[in-house]
Amino acid sequence: MKRERNPVGWFELYVSDMPRAKAFYETVFQTILDQLPAPDVEMWAFPHEPERPGCAGALAKMEGKDPGNGGTIIYFSCEDCASEESRVNAAGGSVHLPKTSIGEYGFISLVLDSEGNMIGLHSMT
Repeated sequence: MKRERNPVGWFELYVSDMPRAKAFYETVFQTILDQLPAPDVEMWAFPHEPERPGCAGALAKMEGKDPGNGGTIIYFSCEDCASEESRVNAAGGSVHLPKTSIGEYGFISLVLDSEGNMIGLHSMT
């Protein structure tokens, strides 16, 4: 069995109000999302450098796919997840689980974005 790359190659967070969702993620992560051309779907991509570890992804608004609290949680890597967590409420989201130790694997926070999607924040400190 080969292990040539990380198992996740792309993610999409589905939204119903793109301007609101885009403002939430740009505020919490202090970044700028770039629009991707795609037929039948509005997409705004998170910054990504292909030569660095991690996964690329985007916010997506598409007919027939609604946002919400489902069974998948995407974890965003952070220097200190408490920093991003501190910006969640002001950006229109809410904190579900404040920064919590997961032992030798660091810390996590679980938050709801402005669209009701639960996402995870992860840091080693």
